[in-house]
Formats: sequence, C-alpha cells, structure tokens
Amino acid sequence: MKKLLALAVAGTMAVSLAACGSSASSAPASSEATSEAATSAAESAAESVVETTQGGKVGVCIYKFDDAFMTTYRNALQEILEGKGYEVTIVDGNNDQAKQNEQINTFITQGVDALIINPVMTSAADQIISTVKDADVPTVLINREPTADQMSAYDKLVYVGCDAAQSGTFQGELILDTENKGDINGDGKVSYIMIQGDPENIDAQLRTEYSVKALTDAGVEVEQLDLQRGDWDRNKGQEICQNDLAKYGDQIEVVFCNNDDMAIGALQAIQAAGRTVNKDIYLVGVDALDAAKNEVANGNMTGTVLNDAKGQATQAVECMEELLGGKTYAAGEQSVYVDYVKVTPDNVKDFQ
Repeated sequence: MKKLLALAVAGTMAVSLAACGSSASSAPASSEATSEAATSAAESAAESVVETTQGGKVGVCIYKFDDAFMTTYRNALQEILEGKGYEVTIVDGNNDQAKQNEQINTFITQGVDALIINPVMTSAADQIISTVKDADVPTVLINREPTADQMSAYDKLVYVGCDAAQSGTFQGELILDTENKGDINGDGKVSYIMIQGDPENIDAQLRTEYSVKALTDAGVEVEQLDLQRGDWDRNKGQEICQNDLAKYGDQIEVVFCNNDDMAIGALQAIQAAGRTVNKDIYLVGVDALDAAKNEVANGNMTGTVLNDAKGQATQAVECMEELLGGKTYAAGEQSVYVDYVKVTPDNVKDFQ
C-alpha cells in the first residue's frame, strides 16, 4: 500500500511539475525535455514519500525472555524498529514451542506486515515456515538456524545470525593461544568438560563440535571427561561444573561452555572449589555478555566470543525491510551471517 501511495503521489507531483515547467518558461520547452524533467521529479518525489511513510506492524517472537543474550538482542531490535517508526509487539515464548506457534498465528490474524522469529525449537522450523508462507508474511528467523532445505520452501524468508561453527572454532583458538595450549598438567593431552546448551539447538551442536575440533586440527590430543546439557542456564552451569570438579578434580584443565551465562555459573563453582582460572584451569564462553567481559578483564575467564546482538538486530531489520520492499531470497542464499569476534584480556576494553 505504501508503494502504491508513493507512486500515486509521485505521479500527481510529476504532472503538476510538468505543467509548471510549461507555464514558467517564456519559450516553449520540448515535450521530451519536459517529460524527462517530470520523470526525474516523480522519482525524487516517490523516494521522498517512501522515506516519510516508513513504518508498519512488526511481530517479534522470542523463545524466552529470561535468556540473557536474547534480552540484549530483543532490546536492540525494539530500539531499532521503533526508531524507524514501526509499531512493534514482542512476545515471550516461555521456551514452549506450542505457545510460540499460537503467538505466530495471533500475529498473522492481527495483520502484521512482517515477523521476526527466534524459534523455540529448530525442529519446529517446517511448521513455522509453512504457517508464514501460507499467510504470505515476510519473515526473518533469528538466532536459531533451520536447514537450507527447510528455508527453501519460502522465498520471503531469510535467516540472520552467526555461523555457530565459527564461535566454536574461536573458543578452541582461545585455548590454543594460552602458554601451554590448555595442557596445564603437561601430560600431553587436554582434558576438558563440555557444558552444552540445548543439544537440539544447532548452535549448541556446532559450538560443542568445533571448539574441540580446533584443538585436534592443531594436533592437540584431547580427552573428554564429561559432556552435559546446561540449557543455556547459569544455575545449571554452576551445578554441572561443581559436580564435575568434585568427581574429576585436577584432571579438568578446560571448561568449555556453549554460552556465557553457563560460564558465569561454572566460574562460581570453580572459585568455590579453590581453583584459579588461567592458573590451574581454563574457562571459555560465548556471547560477550557484560558480566563475562568483566570477568575476562579481571582475569577470571580465559576469554569469550562476541555474539554481536546489536549487529545481528541491525542486519535482521535491514533484511526485513528488503523483504517488505519486495525482495525474495533464492534457495541456498537465505542465510545472512554476522561475524563473531574473540574477546581476550588483551582486547576486552575495546568491547566494554
């Protein structure tokens, strides 16, 4: 509708400008020159009208509000969208896919112009995509990436996020950058525990795989002492690490956490056990939450990996606006990535 309005207004202005051009000149202008001037004026007018009529209704679905990273992300989304004049409604899925499905249907019934969805479960992607496709609603998926085959079902769909394999690789490189490459006790291997997010989540899967792969690719021998799901939760991270420290003691040289919230929990357990990060144990996370950056700066975390919430939110809105403008995405080209960045004691001040 906005485009039609813009064209209509532009056309009216073009006719008016053409008429003014004819009467303002004492010498008759050629019809070709008048037409060119009118066309140029019409294009400028159309651009002006599109800019000033920006806005619409946007529904945003977040998998759960009490996730620390997604809180930062949704706040950035809200600020950007409202700053552009959109009417924004953000809903909490409470980590319940059935509830989120209802929320998506409600948004469609309410006539939103676009949807931004952080799926509760990537395994539900087929249903989500089918729903938005049937309703012909331009949709941006964020943070949890479906497969390329799933997304190919709808050309008004795009995923914006980061390449989770990269974040895992960077975690491994943070350990490789230590003076002993993670082998604190000098026995020729790195013994680690892995505190995983939701194992159904592709980010958790890839961070788990590629953090260790970075070590093995560098020729480092590894030993997995334990791998448990912490569901991205600080308290669960603390509990898992506490139990593992009690069970394995000094055998644990590295604690890998799929996100910072679990890493902060693990740090609490490490300190309670009398261990010292960067001296007799290493600890890495992902997200670069403020709390984690402070711990990196204070020497209580070996490092973290910046999951750029603001950068992703900005890109998500840009992609949404392209979809609203009529852009479609070809199969195999529906993932847009924002790079991760390693955060270490040497550069953490750049991110605080």
